[in-house]
Amino acid sequence: MTYDIAATRARFPALRAGVAHFDGPGGTQTPAPVIQAITDALSGPLSVRGSVAPGEINAERIVGDFRRAMADLLGAEASGIVVGRSATQLTYDFSRVLAESWAPGDEVVVSRLDHDANIRPWLRAAERAGAVVRWADFDPATGELPARTVGDLLTDRTRLVAVTAASNLIGTRPDVAAIADLVHRAGALLYVDGVHYTAHAFVDVAELGADFYVCSPYKFFGPHHGVLAASPRLLETLRPDKLAPSTDAVPERFELGTLPYEALAGTRAAVDFLADLVPGTTGERRERLRSAYAAIQTHENALRESVEHALSELDGVTPHSRAALRTPTMLLTFADRAATDAHRFLARSKVHAPAGSFYALEASRHLGLGDTGGLRVGLSAYNNADDVERLVAALSAFLHS
Repeated sequence: MTYDIAATRARFPALRAGVAHFDGPGGTQTPAPVIQAITDALSGPLSVRGSVAPGEINAERIVGDFRRAMADLLGAEASGIVVGRSATQLTYDFSRVLAESWAPGDEVVVSRLDHDANIRPWLRAAERAGAVVRWADFDPATGELPARTVGDLLTDRTRLVAVTAASNLIGTRPDVAAIADLVHRAGALLYVDGVHYTAHAFVDVAELGADFYVCSPYKFFGPHHGVLAASPRLLETLRPDKLAPSTDAVPERFELGTLPYEALAGTRAAVDFLADLVPGTTGERRERLRSAYAAIQTHENALRESVEHALSELDGVTPHSRAALRTPTMLLTFADRAATDAHRFLARSKVHAPAGSFYALEASRHLGLGDTGGLRVGLSAYNNADDVERLVAALSAFLHS
């Protein structure tokens, strides 16, 4: 079974504009089936969820289909899938709920490799509870965050560890399963930011050992909102603030207000798009997703190796993505040239690779790049060899300009 990149690209209307997109880590382009699913949801009768009127029934079906699709994508239970406005909002919400059980002197571990959305909420929650924050530092020379680095910080007062499954800045993929084993031995909970990881790897929340796992569908061809996966049994132990008339059932007790039905329909379509990415695959959706991600990884890694080889032959480029296991995401800086200038130069050639620290402030500072960061080149499943050639040619022209 062959991954047909031409057929994949043909399903993304935005690619017709001729831009080579390397901005996937900030949000991918949207395929036609997802756009159509959103349109269909808004075009048919649509009301607040119920079981009588057609609009109510449509809303109920959309939510159920969404939860089952995300459960298949993440290897989770449908009744443990929580909808949020964003991964950031979900993490703030859960940090407040979890911190209610913390006492002064309890400890929380965060990682400098993470997006600030998996750092700041925990710092604020710890501050309110009087808990101690411990920092897990990655190696700036290699980009690696070994499990033992986290393990060395754990004590019998550790209540929660927050760590990314993949750095949105330099692509590093820590051994989350090994970290989870250490965290659970210490009697603590593990909160995993899977926003960047989910776009590039087949997720199995149970195998990762994540007690909580958050992701954002707009990073894997879907609409803009957040998703959290957790065991329904664990969710049952948490009591978030909610309105008196709203249901206390899990997972709805964590979802404030009316859900964005059209976005949920789009997310279900995005999961189905991924599952059917490789023609000829058979089996249940979960198994088709496994095959699709294998094809995606092979395709993206081949392109990444091509980019990295070409960059090694350009003078004045410093790559900061060096971990042995990483996503196809590269952070670059340039000798005596600003990354923002490279971003603007490339844009004039219809090559989009943005510059910045992308909310990974601690990681950028730990790399010695301050808050400025660098040029981020992120590959997605719709990138092709022509995109890579255009990127390398534009970077070479920039360095010689």
